Amino acid sequence: MRDPIYLDHNATTPILSEALDAMLPYLRGRYGNPSSQHAFGQVARKAVDQAREQVAELLGAAPEEIYFTSGGTESNNLALRGAAQAHPEKKHFVTSNVEHPAISNVCSFLEGQGHRMTRIPVGSSGRVSAEEVIGALADDTLLVTIMHANNETGVIQPIGEIARAARERGILVHTDAAQSVGKVPVRVEDLSVDLLTVAAHKLYGPKGVGALYLRKGTRIAPFNLGASHERGLRPGTENVASIVGFGAACAAASRDAEWLEELLAMMRDRLWNKLRELVPGIALNGDLEGRIPNTLNVRFPRVTGPAVLAAAPGVAASTGAACHDGGDVASATILAMGVPPEEAIGSVRLTLGRATTDAEVDRAAEELGAAWRSLTASTKG
Repeated sequence: MRDPIYLDHNATTPILSEALDAMLPYLRGRYGNPSSQHAFGQVARKAVDQAREQVAELLGAAPEEIYFTSGGTESNNLALRGAAQAHPEKKHFVTSNVEHPAISNVCSFLEGQGHRMTRIPVGSSGRVSAEEVIGALADDTLLVTIMHANNETGVIQPIGEIARAARERGILVHTDAAQSVGKVPVRVEDLSVDLLTVAAHKLYGPKGVGALYLRKGTRIAPFNLGASHERGLRPGTENVASIVGFGAACAAASRDAEWLEELLAMMRDRLWNKLRELVPGIALNGDLEGRIPNTLNVRFPRVTGPAVLAAAPGVAASTGAACHDGGDVASATILAMGVPPEEAIGSVRLTLGRATTDAEVDRAAEELGAAWRSLTASTKG
């Protein structure tokens, strides 16, 4: 039996062999603590510093603006909660209604602490209006946090336009770029952001490590207390091996960016065209243009997304929907785009990666099409 085709790269990516190879020495003989002054520690310190440079180079940042964390969730918490703690005089945040829970739940927490949240809705394209975001800014707005690319639809948000307007008024701007870094160019100066989140496992690095870009001169407070690691902003002994793997993955992303973006977009379009041939009435969630190149989110008519995937075990993908009390619930992101619940429930997210082949794309389309035909035939019967 053949292995399933992996089309869930927005959930996580396989670790690159060069990232794993870079990590292994730091899981064996190079085990020093990078805070130690002896030779073992300095070998580890040099490796962490090199990885910081590799992450910074991918983002167009300075190495001293990169702070290592345990992943995207911690980076998001540090950005939002750290800003709130450092600037108690400002109580207003602006965000969107399609953020990842690593942002939306932090926003809800801050509301419970007395902060005000303005949640900007997206349109049918899955994109916020920059004008609407800018129009929501107030005298006491502390921070705007809007994701760079949506994890379900792949739609890219107009961060640069928003950030330039906000920063003119002294308002901080954060973007969760976990889904876009390594797939499209993400340069902090082009985006004009003050804070930016990266997660290693979304770009072929290891799980359990990430980074927060913090523009020089931007003030936030640590929410964990401890020693002076990461210049006092993120205490705790660094996860050296994973940081090294993260750096190697970023170096590969910098090297391969141009051809990889083109390849992923071609395969994504191939998959979409095949599905349209095989599934009459299939619809796309969000605009095809203006999204990260590896991501499709499609609605299968007259069936549920979970049912399609259950009937196509040869395709490993996700729905973006949550299940509560045994019932399928449509994705909040797709509903926020104005898709009726009875249609939204048919959504499936298909996300391609570096190793995906044309043959796998064709096979996946055939299996999904066959699953849909089987389900609709049984419904008719």
